[in-house]
Amino acid sequence: MYGTLTGVLTTQPALTQSLEPSAVTPGSAPVSSTTPTPPVTSGTQRTPTIVLTIDPEPCDQAAPGMPIDVTIPDDTVVEPGYVFTKIWRLENAGTCTWTVEYRAAFFYGDRMNAPDSVPLNHAVAPGAVIEISVDMVAPFIPGTYQGNWKLSNTDGELFGIGPDGDAPFWVRIIVSDVLPGTPTATQTLTPEFTNTPTITTTPLPTATPPVQAGGIVILAAEDTIDLDTLLINSPSADLAYQFGTFNNHWLIPQESALLGVFGSQEPGLEACQSASMSAAPIAVESLAVGTYLCYLTDQGLFGQAGYSALDPQTYALTLDLLTWAQP
Repeated sequence: MYGTLTGVLTTQPALTQSLEPSAVTPGSAPVSSTTPTPPVTSGTQRTPTIVLTIDPEPCDQAAPGMPIDVTIPDDTVVEPGYVFTKIWRLENAGTCTWTVEYRAAFFYGDRMNAPDSVPLNHAVAPGAVIEISVDMVAPFIPGTYQGNWKLSNTDGELFGIGPDGDAPFWVRIIVSDVLPGTPTATQTLTPEFTNTPTITTTPLPTATPPVQAGGIVILAAEDTIDLDTLLINSPSADLAYQFGTFNNHWLIPQESALLGVFGSQEPGLEACQSASMSAAPIAVESLAVGTYLCYLTDQGLFGQAGYSALDPQTYALTLDLLTWAQP
């Protein structure tokens, strides 16, 4: 805050004394008189008056969280067509509460198949922090891509981060020039002797990870599920399925559980162990049917969830779940 100093000048009148002759009679003494003269403007004293002007704090302003990039740090190298979820952590640095009518809105750059905007899943008071997740798909042409985003208030006005609250936050990836499944060139050597014996090796079978629990479950709005046992509305819940604003339904990790979008390919145990996951909620409407998610339960078990269906009338959610046991 800065104050404005304004000087207000006041002029103090000055009195001068003059001696003028008066009418006298012969033999009488002169009489002196004091007569005020006009104020003298030169050389007067100036008394300043200080006026403070206080700049108001901004209503809508964001600040980067610690860290701001929960997933997909800048210049992450991905394959063409890679499906990922970008998660930013932002702090409410203004004086107004961000309601659930606030949204993360695409500003400019490379959209990467993301929606125009994504609503906040809960209100954020001044000084509080929120994690915002947006599902994206990497382009199929190799190169560097950056999408810039801002927040939007209830009036549709955009604001961002930085000292003036007008800087965007972004996602930047590098799409590699190696397509998935591209064979590596090998060199064929011609044997010098025709009678060289051929050695045949038999590959060992791949061990199948043990399964803790698995099956198809149907969740109604406001249901919870224990992913270690697949029990619905159990006292020990790893995942909540809740209805939100703008007809969005959210999968919200509970306690210490984590969740992340994997893509259209079914992941194995090792894939989910290295997948990006967080405690950020995921909007079901932002997913395509057939999308797979990876999760980590509160007991430290990894698992996969296949998004099978969403009933348009009842919004019942069908998931194909598989939780692996500890090896």
